[in-house]
Amino acid sequence: MSSGNVTVMAITEFVISGFDTVSNPVTIGIVMMVIYALVMVANMANICFIALDKRLHKPMYLLVCNLAIVDMLYSSSCGPTMIGVLIAGVKTIAYIPCFVQMFAFHLGAVMEMFAIAGMAFDRLVAVSSPLRYHSILTNVRTLLLMFSLWVVACAFVAILPGTVIPLPYCKTTLPYAFCDYAALVRATCVDPNYYFFLVTVIMFLVQFSTFSFIFLSYLKIVFAIFKMSSKTDRKKMYSTCFSHLIVVVCYYVPMFVLIVLTRLGVQLTKEERHGLLIGAILGPSLINPIVYCFRTKEIKNKILKIFTKVEPID
Repeated sequence: MSSGNVTVMAITEFVISGFDTVSNPVTIGIVMMVIYALVMVANMANICFIALDKRLHKPMYLLVCNLAIVDMLYSSSCGPTMIGVLIAGVKTIAYIPCFVQMFAFHLGAVMEMFAIAGMAFDRLVAVSSPLRYHSILTNVRTLLLMFSLWVVACAFVAILPGTVIPLPYCKTTLPYAFCDYAALVRATCVDPNYYFFLVTVIMFLVQFSTFSFIFLSYLKIVFAIFKMSSKTDRKKMYSTCFSHLIVVVCYYVPMFVLIVLTRLGVQLTKEERHGLLIGAILGPSLINPIVYCFRTKEIKNKILKIFTKVEPID
């Protein structure tokens, strides 16, 4: 069907062409496949360690499990597609799976921020009200908090497919690494600026609100720690917050680097953009479970018991 000089197409599948100019695609694909496999194994291990040990059925570890689920969703939303394109040369993706991938990817991105903010709240309560921690944050309340965050995230992300699905399409080739909102909007016959503005507003609200909450939480945590008279208590509180701070830095720094580079007008090549994006997705998803495995005493002890004869850490 034609409209003026624009030909509207009935789309059954899209072609992903974002890696067409990449040199050594198989090598890059193998590296990504190894990292993706490590992401899945490490996060599944964290979940299993916590699920199988009743002593770890506490609010903090429920939030760690939630972060692991989010990391697996985030990396799985686009990782297998990119690996398939790079290694096997499978560049086509059907219409419906493409939209499912878009929804899963953006849900993972939003939930990553929500999950980290939820963990900041947990640390805030633990430091500010240690004696009331277990009465304020029970397992039931933590599960309700996690469920609420997933519902709110789904509501935010549902706006994206809701706006792009009804649009007419003029292109089947997506010059992107996988199906995301920008890729699908670019394939339509409409002016993309309004839709890009819409998603920018949504993501800004989520990023600004979550990062502000985390920043203010840690300001209060720092003040609370300075008020402690015991050096032992201070050291314990620093230690309990350090793992989460690593997670915050690993997620937000790549995001802010991309934003700053864009605002400064730095022209990145398609390969550089894809590299930063892949690093921002797979990097934190791999680092997060490793951080909690080696920075959390209970999980570390469990690993030592399984793989070595080393005495558990006190």
